Amino acid sequence: MRACLKQTVLDTLFQRKIPDRLSKKPDRIWRKNVLDVCLLGTGGMMPLPGRRLTALMTRYNGSSLLIDCGEGTQVAIKEKGWSFKPIDAICFTHYHADHISGLPGLLLTMGNTDRREPLTMIGPKGLERVVNSLRVICPELPFPIVFHEVTAPEEVIEMNGYKITAFRVQHNITCYGYSLEISRKGKFDVERAKAQEIPIKCWNPLQKGETVTLDGKTYTPDMVLALPERD
Repeated sequence: MRACLKQTVLDTLFQRKIPDRLSKKPDRIWRKNVLDVCLLGTGGMMPLPGRRLTALMTRYNGSSLLIDCGEGTQVAIKEKGWSFKPIDAICFTHYHADHISGLPGLLLTMGNTDRREPLTMIGPKGLERVVNSLRVICPELPFPIVFHEVTAPEEVIEMNGYKITAFRVQHNITCYGYSLEISRKGKFDVERAKAQEIPIKCWNPLQKGETVTLDGKTYTPDMVLALPERD
C-alpha cells in the first residue's frame, strides 16, 4: 500500500468507465473483505474543474476512512455515489488549507445524517487546536470527535480491520504519510476440523477468528485456519 494503491487506484486515475450494472447504485456494490479505494481529489493549492483538492477515501466491510479533506471533498463523495455516514476516521497529512479546508462542511453534512457514532481524527501535533478552530462555524455536532495526535516518526494505529501506519515525510511543515494494511485470515481447513472432531456448529465462529467453548472443550481459530497466503 505504501508504494502504490494497486489496480483500484489506477482505474480511478485513468477514469476507466464503470459498467452500467455497477454505476447505478455504487454505494451498494462493495464486497465483503474487499478494500475499495477512491482518489476523490489530486489537486493542490486551487481546485479546478474536474480536479478537486486532495482527498482519498477507502471502504472496507462497512467502515470508511478518509485521508485529507480538501475543499469540495463532500461533493466528490456524492459524485462517486459513496456515503458520508460510514466514515469512522479521517487522517490528515498536514494542515495546509488545501488538505483540510473541506472539513467544516463535511462535518455539518455528517451531522445532518443523524450520525451518533464517534468520529476519530488522526494527524500531526496540533490536530485538536486546528480542528477546533475550523469548528467555529460548525460548533454543534450530534457526535463526539476523538483526536489522535501523532508525534513519533512512525506510529501504528489499528481500528475497524485497518492497520494504519503513520510515517513522517518531508515537507515545509510537519507532515505524515499513511499506509493501510488489511489482515487476511487464513483459509478454513475442513479436513483439520474433521480430524480434530470439532463440532460443525463451531466452524462458523472459528472461521471468523473467534474462540469457542462447547461441552467443556475450547476450540481456537489456529486449530482450523491455515496461515494466510503472502502476496
